[in-house]
Amino acid sequence: MNAPARPPVSVDIDGSYAWLRLAVSVLLATIGGAGMWAVVVVLPAVQEEFGVDRADATLPYTATMVGFALGNVFMGRAVDRYGYWLPALVSSIMLAGGFLLAARASSITEFGIVQGVLIGTGCSAIFGPLIADISHWFDRRRGLAVSLAASGNYLAGAVWPAIMPFIMAGGGWRFTYAAIGIICLVTMVPLVLLLRRAAPIGKTSEAGVHHAPRVMPFSPSALQGLLIVAGLSCCVAMSMPQVHIVAYCMDLGYGVARGSEMLSIMLAGGVVSRIASGFIADRIGAVKTLLIGSALQGLSLLFYIPFDGLASLYVVSLVFGLSQGGIVPCYAIIVRQYMPAAEAGRRIGLVMMATIVGMALGGWMSGWIYDQTGSYAIAFLNGVVWNVLNLAAILLLFWRSRPTRPVFA
Repeated sequence: MNAPARPPVSVDIDGSYAWLRLAVSVLLATIGGAGMWAVVVVLPAVQEEFGVDRADATLPYTATMVGFALGNVFMGRAVDRYGYWLPALVSSIMLAGGFLLAARASSITEFGIVQGVLIGTGCSAIFGPLIADISHWFDRRRGLAVSLAASGNYLAGAVWPAIMPFIMAGGGWRFTYAAIGIICLVTMVPLVLLLRRAAPIGKTSEAGVHHAPRVMPFSPSALQGLLIVAGLSCCVAMSMPQVHIVAYCMDLGYGVARGSEMLSIMLAGGVVSRIASGFIADRIGAVKTLLIGSALQGLSLLFYIPFDGLASLYVVSLVFGLSQGGIVPCYAIIVRQYMPAAEAGRRIGLVMMATIVGMALGGWMSGWIYDQTGSYAIAFLNGVVWNVLNLAAILLLFWRSRPTRPVFA
């Protein structure tokens, strides 16, 4: 029996299909991104129901990030080998099943295992692997396209935390999880099936311009290692407000709804920052854009320490979102500038894994610091220290990088 024919490879780089694929990808990431943010919203309710302390209540988030991190690597390799749609289809089914099973968890341990194995791994295909896939479809606007694709994750963070408190108020966190699982199943599978066309790796746009790997005075392994250090450290710093803002507002007496609103505002600002950073990266380069974002993130983290009033926290959360949103997509753009396109899924997956491990480590670390001190002030300072490490790694990359002119076919 003959094997089914693969969909033909299109060379519609920067064309109408590429933009349509980007739109579908952003929508897919916005829905599937619930896998990252839902656990943050239900953290106080889960802590109360299972009777655990703040650090233990944060462990399911850490498990989610570990599964998400490993999934970015394994799914990235699968995308390099099989294309995007098949790994994404498997991931979507895992994600939906994970939410349905987590809704029936009887202990914090069971809840954490489901979060890590099914939900974390399941939603991994809508981040690093999706970014790697969309990078093949754009040439002249690659920075913008990658940033838009990465924005789906933040759009999810802006949408789901705003919606979930209303559902939880009527049916509790378990009903909310079950509802999210059904929504993911009936929407993500059809969207994934729209992305079956194979990526045009090695092709060029109609204008004949392509981004050849630039000269970099690092070996590929050294550059990969430097990006891993930068990604890990930036996201340890980034995780403090993103993971704990809801719990922080609870401690201050503002409630879950106010904290969820701040998280939504933070991540909506991150969407704006990611899109703006894409435009900037296409003009001044990803390394310079990354340097600017890192410096602004460290500065905005400091603002959380003296300003803890309700109005000021809304403002600081917006400033933080506008400062840090463009950092992570820049890592993917740098990989595509300096490394072979055929290795994009694996290389980007490794860097995205480092960023996610940073989020997991930082989320747990901040909870542990809170348990030891009874305050989030030291946790914010811890984030600033990690941001300094990130800034140092980027400064080294900036110092050693040498941009070249585009190569014409």
